[in-house]
Amino acid sequence: MSTYLWIDLGALIIPFIFSFHPRLRFDRTWHALWPGIALMMLLFIPWDVWFTHLGIWGFNTGHLVGISLLGLPLEEWLFFICIPYACVYTYHCFRALGVKDHFGKASSKITWTLIIVSMLLIVFFPGKAYSTSAFGGLALWLLMLQLWVKPAWLGRAYFAYLILLFPFLLVNGLLTGSMLDEPVVWYNHARNLDVRIATIPVEDVFYGLLMFLVVLTVYEARLAKRRALVK
Repeated sequence: MSTYLWIDLGALIIPFIFSFHPRLRFDRTWHALWPGIALMMLLFIPWDVWFTHLGIWGFNTGHLVGISLLGLPLEEWLFFICIPYACVYTYHCFRALGVKDHFGKASSKITWTLIIVSMLLIVFFPGKAYSTSAFGGLALWLLMLQLWVKPAWLGRAYFAYLILLFPFLLVNGLLTGSMLDEPVVWYNHARNLDVRIATIPVEDVFYGLLMFLVVLTVYEARLAKRRALVK
């Protein structure tokens, strides 16, 4: 079995097993989760395919099973299922277990800060394809949330992502070569800021937040719709 596949399954297995825990019952929210993951993949897969084609990033075949679709290995497709599943599961657990919404009152300030920082990075470091797309995509999605959706859940999402950064960086560290002889996923650092957290491009943090928020936007909207129908 490939290194990348082990990483995907390792991220998924515990959240999947505990999805059926009687106090959590994350499985009862799958009707909201899977459409969110589907929309995210509709946005992220073409981005991934195109950037792989351009050589902005790529995959070490020695860590793969050898099955690919649209130029992406099977493991990369599974990444977009396993990682968002684990992230939204964690977010759900915090709410189900009554964890305080620590960032609720500050969510608007956090959002505008992220938007401004993202736009400044694009302005001051132009011509970096991964940087521009990751920072720009996040800024646009946050603008939509801030000006149109105005979600009450955004502070809780920021807190969950802050906690998720630890396993997220562990997974991405393994993928980018930490603790391995060679990376599973390689990057052309001429197309990003070449600023790294260990072996991880800093853009991955913004990319991961965007992926998480796209799924959550649909997830929360469908949960709200189901609650309204029940009432």
